[in-house]
Amino acid sequence: MPDTTNLEQNAVKEMAAAEAVETLVKSGMKLGLGTGSTAIHAVRHLGALMEKGKLKGIMAVSTSLQTNIECERMGIPLFTLNSKEIDGSLDLSIDGADEVDPKGRLIKGGGGAMLLEKIVAYASAAYAIVVDESKIVDNLGLAFPVPVEVIAEARLPVSLALEKLGAKVELRQALRKAGPVITDKGNLLLDIRFTAAVDPAALEAEINCIPGVVENGFFTGPAYGAKVSWRPEIFIGFSSGKVERRS
Repeated sequence: MPDTTNLEQNAVKEMAAAEAVETLVKSGMKLGLGTGSTAIHAVRHLGALMEKGKLKGIMAVSTSLQTNIECERMGIPLFTLNSKEIDGSLDLSIDGADEVDPKGRLIKGGGGAMLLEKIVAYASAAYAIVVDESKIVDNLGLAFPVPVEVIAEARLPVSLALEKLGAKVELRQALRKAGPVITDKGNLLLDIRFTAAVDPAALEAEINCIPGVVENGFFTGPAYGAKVSWRPEIFIGFSSGKVERRS
């Protein structure tokens, strides 16, 4: 355990990701790998353990082009959920989150990959989320926006429907490129915010019923009615050097 009392945020993420990998990942697992700055630390730690021979026979399913590239760099074998070796189900997925509430419900999609992240998560027998302490909140969707992936032709009608649900809607714009963000699947992202506490499970279902919505960034698991057995294991890294595990 680091002896410093003021770790930088990136070091906290790296520490928590390493803890999750070393605690949960076993040789021979079918493993889902998430997207974003924290999940990439888990990918790198996994690759390092495989290179040392401490983990063997890992079969990974990635959630984004970013993670694909990192897996290739680290020598982690990649498959899809449709590969016969994976057969549509995973033992475990490890990912990050933008917000986590006291019930273990999440907002994901700051990196724009929540569609595949949710598909992979809900195909997993177990689910681990790695965050730093800044991501722990009392209520979802007040500070960090909830991403909603939409097909381009539905941008305006979906925006109007979301406004009727009480959301403030913004089309996510790209950085270092003119125009909106385009997801790996060729869709647009609407970022929505709320001014009062909401019911994440109810909204996850309601938003996905709007025609033109592909997926949204609320991850509420069984509360949403999804047929999954897990509640996420949350690994929280603190600047003190501590990692807290919440089941």
